[in-house]
Amino acid sequence: MNNLPDIAAAIRRSKSLLICGHIMPDGDCLGSVLALGLSLEAIGKKVVMAGPDPIPAIYEFLPGVARFQTGVPPAGIYDTFIVLDCSVPERLGRDYQELLAQNMVMINIDHHAGPGISGTYSYVDTTAAAVGEIIFDLLKSMQISISGETAINLYTAIVTDTGSFQYDNSTPGTHRRVAELLELGVPGSQINIALNEEKPKAALVLLREALHTLTMSPCGKVCWMTVTQEMIKITGAMEEHTEGLVNYCRSVRGVEVGLLFREISEGTYKVSLRSKNIADVNKLAAQFGGGGHPRAAGCLLKGALQEIQDKVTRATVLATGGTAL
Repeated sequence: MNNLPDIAAAIRRSKSLLICGHIMPDGDCLGSVLALGLSLEAIGKKVVMAGPDPIPAIYEFLPGVARFQTGVPPAGIYDTFIVLDCSVPERLGRDYQELLAQNMVMINIDHHAGPGISGTYSYVDTTAAAVGEIIFDLLKSMQISISGETAINLYTAIVTDTGSFQYDNSTPGTHRRVAELLELGVPGSQINIALNEEKPKAALVLLREALHTLTMSPCGKVCWMTVTQEMIKITGAMEEHTEGLVNYCRSVRGVEVGLLFREISEGTYKVSLRSKNIADVNKLAAQFGGGGHPRAAGCLLKGALQEIQDKVTRATVLATGGTAL
């Protein structure tokens, strides 16, 4: 693995860069891409910031977000391709994944445990709470001043991946970085409102429907809900409004792992896993071809919903030391 000075030197040598994140972008993905992209533009680099999927409305307040291009990779000649917050090539989406084979300097920056993405340069720090932390350190290494706009993007990246500093991935280093961002004028309370207290009615109606499916394991250590495409359709909600629903399962007293089974398309389900103290859901998700972090992970499974729920919940109960289903 390379170090940040290696990455910084490679970026310094570049002239035209394409920076992208993963499918279904979240706050860490978008905040990190925008923070790095805007900062590199400030030192004269030609930068395109892009990704395969639409931007959730919740992140429309991010500075520079209108510059983020979605869909197929933007046409252009790039000498450097930077991938952020992407644990496996498949998370890039098919079109962006094909860029890995092109003749460009490839830089991978991530904080997920797992196989990762091979490139000319790769920096993976699994102790970082968010890729936003790594980008903060990278900008410091490059001696690039962090602007107010970049600070907002970095703060958002960190606050979303730490669950507003509730998760145990928040370290003293996390808070020191955030303190510096706040000193630069980041409106922390306003960002909290935008992220957590400005939900459309449809999102709450979807939550109501999902709560009707709430199920507990007999041992009380595992709780899960289901969101189907039909539920999204009848409530008028959007895919992005499923974000965070899994935390309602985890928040039940006595529950160690919360699960959300979300129908992506007919016969395909995304399973989100969140744990409190004991279960390593990264290892649990890996059993089903997924991954993530010890307290937050996910996987994609195909098949009948009941069969998927049976095998995932059974494995989850065993991982918590609970009574088998």
